[in-house]
Amino acid sequence: MQDRPKISDAEWQVMKVLWAKSPVTANQIVEKLAVETDWKPKTVRTLINRLATKNAIGFDKDGRQYMYYPVLSEEECVRQETRSFMSRVRAGALKPMLAAFLEEENLTQEEIEELKNILDKKGE
Repeated sequence: MQDRPKISDAEWQVMKVLWAKSPVTANQIVEKLAVETDWKPKTVRTLINRLATKNAIGFDKDGRQYMYYPVLSEEECVRQETRSFMSRVRAGALKPMLAAFLEEENLTQEEIEELKNILDKKGE
């Protein structure tokens, strides 16, 4: 399996914009993040360039504008982050960590059923 690029916390914010709606221009990304962050447009453009260099996002030229879109799905990035996190956590720490998470989270009945189904499949 090919390793996915490591996405920084700031780059995640750009990816979230693209996962919500794409393709979009750099200006549209800047405008969306201006509402959510205090980042300067140059900062956002730097993040866009980093993601393009990492092949996490792609772009098509439309006239004089570049239209950006995600190459990596949100699911792929979440899985990569999970693998990265799990490699840093000792296997023996998984059970207490998962128990603490479940105790702290306010899960809906639907989410609980989904987790039960995942565990049932894992036990097969």
